Amino acid sequence: MNEERKPRKTGKPSKKTGRPAEKPDQKIVEELLDWISDGKTLRAYCRQEGKPAWRTIYHWLDKDPEFLARIAHARDMGADAIAEECLEIIDTMPMTAGGDNPRLDSAHVAWMKNRIEARLKLLSKWNPKKYGDKVGLDHQGGINLVVSTGVPDD
Repeated sequence: MNEERKPRKTGKPSKKTGRPAEKPDQKIVEELLDWISDGKTLRAYCRQEGKPAWRTIYHWLDKDPEFLARIAHARDMGADAIAEECLEIIDTMPMTAGGDNPRLDSAHVAWMKNRIEARLKLLSKWNPKKYGDKVGLDHQGGINLVVSTGVPDD
């Protein structure tokens, strides 16, 4: 019963730990910008094998204003890509069920609707000026105020 414990192998290579690099790797920067401009998330990029941790990316963003501006632009492009993806989902013909009596599969239609609604909700939170609901009032012209004393004019 006194067996030596061996460390468990999970099959995943461990990520490098330690202090993040001060300067961003330009190959990774370009790859990340393409990734984000396609509407994919930063954390999904960082989960890939051999990619830096998301904290490292944020460290680079804190240190490099040009990189920060490029990421912001890539995120704007990514939001547009997500909006275009919503159109593709809408234009996709839903699955049919019923064999000899074909009809739309209501579960598939609901799933597609949920996919679109989730993306649109995220877009409205991430970029409310462009994708949010308009709640302001537009008014052109002036406002005239007349003060009334409550006493009739004679």
